[in-house]
This record gives sequence, C-alpha cells and structure tokens, in this order.
Amino acid sequence: MSDVLVTENIQGVSMNRLIQEHDVEFDAYLWQNTDLLKQKIQNTKALIVRNQTKVDRELIDAAPELKIIARAGAGLDNVDTEYAHEKGIVVCFTPDANSLSVAELTIGLMLALMRKIPEARQDTLTGGWNRLKFTGTELYGKSFGLIGLGRIGSLTATRAKAFGMNILAADPFLKADAPQLKKLNATLLSLDDLLAESDVVSCHSPLTPDTRKMLTYQHFRKMKPDAFFINTSRGEVVDERGLTQALLEHKLAGAALDVRETEPPKQSPLNQMENVILTPHIAAFTVEAQDRVVDSVCEDVRLVLSGKKAINVFEP
Repeated sequence: MSDVLVTENIQGVSMNRLIQEHDVEFDAYLWQNTDLLKQKIQNTKALIVRNQTKVDRELIDAAPELKIIARAGAGLDNVDTEYAHEKGIVVCFTPDANSLSVAELTIGLMLALMRKIPEARQDTLTGGWNRLKFTGTELYGKSFGLIGLGRIGSLTATRAKAFGMNILAADPFLKADAPQLKKLNATLLSLDDLLAESDVVSCHSPLTPDTRKMLTYQHFRKMKPDAFFINTSRGEVVDERGLTQALLEHKLAGAALDVRETEPPKQSPLNQMENVILTPHIAAFTVEAQDRVVDSVCEDVRLVLSGKKAINVFEP
C-alpha cells in the first residue's frame, strides 16, 4: 500500500515532485470504485482528492493510518470534516487558489448570455448572418446581484463594477457596514429583494445543509423576465426542476450553469434551450489556478508527512 493515494485526475509539476519523493499511487478514476478505494486506503497516510471522491465516515474508518486529507479545491462538501477532525486527521484545502479563475468565468458567462454569443456562433457556423436576431444587452448600468459576497463573490463584483454595473448582495454573514460592501459601493439586500431587483443574479454560495436547494421555482419566478441567472458555486444549491420550469415559463431570460445537481448530469430539458449555457464544472480549470491548487495540496501533504504543520488547514 502507498503512503499517498490520489483518487482523481490531479496533475502538475508539484505532483510529479511528490511522486518522486514519496510512495504515491495515482489513479484518476479510483473515486468511481468505492470497494477498491477502501482496500487501497488501508495503510495510506495521505489522501488527495478533488470533489468526486466521497470522503465519508466509512472511508475514513477504512484508513486507520490516515494523517491528512488534501482537497484540491475550495469546497469541502464531499469530505466529512467533523469526523476527520474527531479522528485527528488534518483536512487541507485551497480556498483562494482558484478564486480568480471562477470570478473570470462568471464574467465570461454573463457576457455570453447578455450578448447571445453561443447562439450567434452556432447560427453563423450553419450559414446564417442574422445580426438583428442576436441583438444583445449591455452590462453598463445594470444591477448585478451576488448571492454570497465572500472572496469569489467579491472578486466577481470588482470585475463587474469595472463594466459600470451596480452591485447588489445577499449574504447572511454580512452586516450593512461590512468593509467589502463599502469598497464595492454595494447594497446589501434580502435574497427576495435581490432577485426582484437584479438584471443578472450570480450565485457564489457554499453548499451546506442550509443552502441545499435554497433556490427554488418560487425564487426564480421573483426575477425580472429579462434577467439572467448564473451559477458557478455548487449545483446542489439550485433546484434544477424549479429553474427549468421558470425558464420554460419565461420567468427569466436565460441561465448559465457551470455546476449541476448531479455531476455528470443526466439528460435534461436544459440541454435543448438556446438561452441556457451549460459547461462541465470548469470554473477552476485554468492553467494558472490548477498550478496553484496542485502546488498547495502537495506542499501540505509534504509538510504533514515530514511531521510539520500544514498551511491551508480547515478548522470545522
């Protein structure tokens, strides 16, 4: 059995170095085989995962030698952090490494939605030249509502502000005098008011028991009929059936989803809608972000295996 077990496709210079320095087993598809994973993890000291590997109590109990769980990404909803903490296992993640890339994709999706770029491209490829059909909408002067104004939400808002957008925010952890609100000249609203007033709504909420399916059909029907919805956070915060119904009823103008309730998703009416952009959870997948993520998790694993304290430790 190996000291380090990598269960998903996590590659880079730092990973190559870790493989040279330690006994590492790398299997990009091991997360798909739970029984085999439990066998291979028995004597593992370090586990490196992304978001597909379910690191639950059962898996943790199968690894009595485990010292560190390193999550290559910001979210920890696939890791039972409290149980790991009880077992004395260090949980590391990369909360800031991919924030900029997620913010940039959000802006890109907003532009693509409001300027109808995917539809215009497809029409042009098939011989069309329908300029009036693809008349879009400017970002300037529009209200941009962010559900969650943490690091990613703030970075996204900063970039939207450069387009001359008005920033609205709904975040239960913020008070009206929060520094980031003042810096962005943003208005703090309730979720319902934000949905009603925004021209574009972008979700940047972590997945918790409180946020699971927090956006339902009843929420989407409160949006302006010419407004757009973007989600680059976690698919499970959205009730997809409710979003689909709202789109079919023209309660909002369109949506862009980088994350889905189930990944990879099953066939859905969303796939057939011209006003919906679907991408395969790529927000963090830039060369630069992935280099930072892999560097971070590999360094924390290296530190823990050498008896030192990890840097990016999650404290439940």
